[in-house]
Amino acid sequence: MRNRYIDSFEKSQIEGKNIPAFRAGDTLKVAVRIKEGNKERVQNFEGLCIALRGEGTGRTFIVRKIGANSIGVE
Repeated sequence: MRNRYIDSFEKSQIEGKNIPAFRAGDTLKVAVRIKEGNKERVQNFEGLCIALRGEGTGRTFIVRKIGANSIGVE
């Protein structure tokens, strides 16, 4: 049983955000914001979703891509 305060907080964090529905086996393109000192850049990563865990705002997923020299990157 989850705490109602945590549920309320998670709902407020998700409200108004366009969160796409996806599942394992889908191809995803993830943009990661990277800060280096006072510089900031966006790095794109595209690959296959191989796992989903959890629910709500704590949901995590693993994206795998085959990079150079046939090396898998997650």
